[in-house]
Amino acid sequence: MLSQDLFVTIDVLTDEVIDGLDRAVVTMKKGEVALLTISPEYAFGSSESQQELAVVPPNSTLCYEIELRLKLLKEEGNVLFKARKYAKASKRYEKAVKYIEYDSSFSEEEKKQAKALKVACNLNDAACKLKLKDYKQAEKLCTKVLELESRNVKALYRRAQAYIQLADLDLAEFDIKKALEIDPENRDVKLEYKTLKEKMKEFNKKEAKFYGNMFAKMSKLGSLESNKAEAKEAEPMSVDSSEA
Repeated sequence: MLSQDLFVTIDVLTDEVIDGLDRAVVTMKKGEVALLTISPEYAFGSSESQQELAVVPPNSTLCYEIELRLKLLKEEGNVLFKARKYAKASKRYEKAVKYIEYDSSFSEEEKKQAKALKVACNLNDAACKLKLKDYKQAEKLCTKVLELESRNVKALYRRAQAYIQLADLDLAEFDIKKALEIDPENRDVKLEYKTLKEKMKEFNKKEAKFYGNMFAKMSKLGSLESNKAEAKEAEPMSVDSSEA
């Protein structure tokens, strides 16, 4: 039988983190190592829990040694992305950004590094969302990047991809043109512009057909009304039977 006080060494790369750990991690600084004691109500409560290294008995007070390693979250996300595990990769990137946003104690150099890490994680997360067909969230993530770096070509490119899938073709064209102003020889952006032009051509054809059909129906209706009016005018006047 395990002791009621359990000592476990973990990092924050796990998918599921108990409430007490999550609360503690957001107060930590980059690279900090902390020993935490977590009461049952912020851990697994009155339920038994099967963990990787042990079974945690009900009502256990847990002791965790944790180290905040944000770059590892990004690297883990990259590995998962390459393995096409996009949902899991997305969680890694989101967790890294969440912890960066809570840390206000960075030096100027650390702030630059944190900004670069946040940009990279949001861009990679946007790539995950595109793969998962969550285009609205991909657009939001790219917008966050552009709020930090307005000339980020990858963010413009991926946001344009999201806009195309959301049928916001004018917005997609705006982003692609801006990306090409910054990097005229970017092959990926050029290919996306070609895709966009094909989409716009297809949309214009459908729109022309729709309005063509609508005008044809209106013209036909107008013609029928005109024929009815002409037929009415052609009817002989009724004979006046009253005496003079």
